[in-house]
Amino acid sequence: MKEVMSYEEFLKEVKKGILTPSGNCPLTPLLVMLQGKWKNQVLYELCVQEPVRFGEIKKNLPGITNTMLTSTLRELEGYGLIKREQFNEIPPHVEYSFTEKGRDLMPVFYAMMNWGFKYEADNEKIMQE
Repeated sequence: MKEVMSYEEFLKEVKKGILTPSGNCPLTPLLVMLQGKWKNQVLYELCVQEPVRFGEIKKNLPGITNTMLTSTLRELEGYGLIKREQFNEIPPHVEYSFTEKGRDLMPVFYAMMNWGFKYEADNEKIMQE
């Protein structure tokens, strides 16, 4: 694992271009993992309530279909951001929670939340479109 640079180092180095050893932008994989209408909202539900059951996520995300939720959860699990635990009880149920890799995104979500509050007035206009 590459040593993490400080924010000050980042500000200095980003102007030169920060690339992975294979020549890619280090943000690209994360942006791919989080793209789509529902992924960030599903991850937010895990931030609010972890572990969380499929039905609870569905109830808190009006408009998502069972198929889309299943697909989204499988993708997030495939990326190693969440884990699925099946309980073979009566009635059987499944719970989702963060992996360590997913939990490491919490500072990112925190920064995004602060940005959202800082520009809340502007963002309200976007949400009404």
